[in-house]
Amino acid sequence: MQDLRSFFDPTHFIETKENDTYQALQWGANVQRVTQQHFDWEDADIVIVGCGEWRGEKDNAYHSDGPDAIREQLYKLYNWHPSVKVADAGNIHRGASVEDTYAALREVLIELHKAGKVVIVLGGAHDLTLQQYEAFRRNSQMINAAVADMLIDLDELEIVTSRSFLMKMLTSQPNFVGHFSHIGFQSYYAHPRMLETLDKLRFDFFRLGKVREHMEDMEPVLRTSNLFSFDISAVKYGDAPVNINGSPNGFTGEEACMLARYAGMSNILTSFGIYGFDPARDTNNMSAQLLAQMIWYFIDGYQVRRSEAKLSERDEFISFHVSFTDNDTVFLKSKRTNRWWMKLPNQMFVPCSYNDYLVASKDEIPERWLREQERLL
Repeated sequence: MQDLRSFFDPTHFIETKENDTYQALQWGANVQRVTQQHFDWEDADIVIVGCGEWRGEKDNAYHSDGPDAIREQLYKLYNWHPSVKVADAGNIHRGASVEDTYAALREVLIELHKAGKVVIVLGGAHDLTLQQYEAFRRNSQMINAAVADMLIDLDELEIVTSRSFLMKMLTSQPNFVGHFSHIGFQSYYAHPRMLETLDKLRFDFFRLGKVREHMEDMEPVLRTSNLFSFDISAVKYGDAPVNINGSPNGFTGEEACMLARYAGMSNILTSFGIYGFDPARDTNNMSAQLLAQMIWYFIDGYQVRRSEAKLSERDEFISFHVSFTDNDTVFLKSKRTNRWWMKLPNQMFVPCSYNDYLVASKDEIPERWLREQERLL
């Protein structure tokens, strides 16, 4: 793995703190950093990368210290999973142009992906999600991607911005997005034709109200995702006062943490980005605390993924045989994590939720079953 230090600011956040700032069990005393003399990438399971680039939202935007504001809160939290090794690479150095910053972040993410690391990106504007995707695309890897945002950033613009990046991500050729899920959009901000287009592409989009009714239904969505991008605008203003251009509606702080934990639990998810946080807009550091807690829950979920059994280990699962509308199938429930899978007619098992099992038990077809069947055609 190449030496990546030239892509980062020379001074790390932790180096601005006194040696006795953190207690032995707080994250600030346990996170490795790239600037350490004997740092070894091989020792890290999860790598944190900061990138305060905002020019994708506004041309003359300043470089934000948002990643460090999140670290300020994250490092105070207690480490309940010492077996999970977390490294903090620091902040990507601001480029002369936004394209230069993109290139630096992209190179770092590509190298970390090749090394098999799980990466948490602290943004910056939401268009940085494209560089998460590039780490997979440059490796010609087909992926499932998920985005949580109150908006669907599919504006048709000639340049890539925080409002148009999804257009390039979903339509550029060659394309390596096998499936896309949008979580928590707010209908009154979404053009109906845009949703029709996503539906024709067999992509999934989940309205805020529906998601909040059954949050656990998002766990299978994130379990099948390789990439998760979270815009803090998905959280309601009351729980994230940084959202001065956000909405009075949205996820609660607890629900945002649930989504982060679900993402951490996914055995295939290796890229988690958090965007839209500008500390200049924050009130009493409440939003920074929320994002730090989301990262804590992501790490907590990562610990769960390591404990899950393989589907081939059938003694570790409870089987439920169900018949619905002339379909005979099997649902599996993990004894270790209580997660669910259902068997499709092609004999494949796909992640599902307990609600899917309940629907099938009532002799009805689970919507997830139908969507999976449609995508197989």
